[in-house]
Amino acid sequence: MPRILLIDDDEDLGPPLAAYFQRFELQLEQAVRPSDGLRRLQQGGLDALILDVMLPEMDGFALCRLIRRDSDLPIVMLTARGDVMDRVVGLEIGADDYLPKPFEPRELVARLQTVLRRRPPLAPVASGTPSGPAPALPVWHYEGLSIDTARREVRPAGGGAIELTGSEYELLVLLARAGGRVLSRDDILTALRGHEAELYTRAVDIVVSRLRRKLEPLEAIKTVRNAGYVFALRALP
Repeated sequence: MPRILLIDDDEDLGPPLAAYFQRFELQLEQAVRPSDGLRRLQQGGLDALILDVMLPEMDGFALCRLIRRDSDLPIVMLTARGDVMDRVVGLEIGADDYLPKPFEPRELVARLQTVLRRRPPLAPVASGTPSGPAPALPVWHYEGLSIDTARREVRPAGGGAIELTGSEYELLVLLARAGGRVLSRDDILTALRGHEAELYTRAVDIVVSRLRRKLEPLEAIKTVRNAGYVFALRALP
């Protein structure tokens, strides 16, 4: 059962939400202070985080930045005001999705299920047997870049793995799999969320911008004016 950590100082929110989550086979824990949440995160065993923006000690944006230094766990941010700028800032610093308060619990569950689908469980480590060697990993090779879809690792030629958030990795895989086909912003949002939702084209632009910075100096993603984005690296045999 996926384990979700809610970091929100509203002590009355966690218990009923946890009971509701059980109906969808999700286990919810709550921390009411960022320091408590960070300690719980260090213990491991979590599959996703829900962060409120308005928190004691530090706000949710600062907490998200801190978590993103060491973790690529899916993060859904909650913003009481529903301000577009709050959503933009959350995406810029590495959140995978956002939901304005007050929210419907079913919508929060749906968004969590979507980000969890982007993060498949780690495959067990294969070992060699008398019947033959362990199967090869499915790695996609491009000019200057490789994408290991089993390990969810992206590496430039001759370099170490690039730290990507769940949204950044899924966007890169989506564009690479399109094989040179231009994807519109609406196509990308629908594919990554797995369902039709309010479309904020600025959200796609933000994730693309973050991804481009991390892939520099490679020019892996090109903008096609008035159309969308396309993966620009040539596949290698």
